[in-house]
Amino acid sequence: MKVALSRVHFPVTTLGPGRRVGIWFQGCSVRCPGCISMDTWHPRQADVEVSMLLESIRGWLAESDGVTISGGEPFDQPDALMAVVEGVRHLTHGSVFVYSGHSYSSICSHPAVAEGLIDALMSEPFMLDERQTLLLRGSDNQRLHLLTEKGKAEFSCFERDDSGDTKNLDFMVDNDGAVWLAGIPQRGDMRKLQALLASQGHVISVTEGRQ
Repeated sequence: MKVALSRVHFPVTTLGPGRRVGIWFQGCSVRCPGCISMDTWHPRQADVEVSMLLESIRGWLAESDGVTISGGEPFDQPDALMAVVEGVRHLTHGSVFVYSGHSYSSICSHPAVAEGLIDALMSEPFMLDERQTLLLRGSDNQRLHLLTEKGKAEFSCFERDDSGDTKNLDFMVDNDGAVWLAGIPQRGDMRKLQALLASQGHVISVTEGRQ
């Protein structure tokens, strides 16, 4: 089984509780206007063996509190998602959290959801016109589903308004020198950062959709 990946990183501290392994799938059919991760939209042929992915994160899993899977759209690769989640379950007792832009009704029958292999699931598309006041969400219409007892224990604290002191982002640098920020920024934060750096003579590109 192969999967199309965008990137993998550890530690991620802004997409769920604790220090987490972040796995981003490549390719998205939902394509929400204003998405901050347009670079993950374009589909690519699955080219990474799931077994190799799991082996590459095995050491991280031993140190982590869980795994967060995002994208892109993980449920656009349903078989690969199942293989990744099953493999993670064999390697760690940490929680599994998955982001999806699909409606819950359209993905709730996926085995990873129906059989409790995913502890917490964020569903529904990002909506640029919705308010952004809740934790872990880009827009307040997105729904957090606590699917297991572990999910309830670890993620129930995220069912509240954002107090404003949790707007942190993880800083990542790839092997090729590309810089990434992981997390849920406030609306327009990436454009503000781009403008600030431009005023200081730096040139950067952002993956946020035009608003």
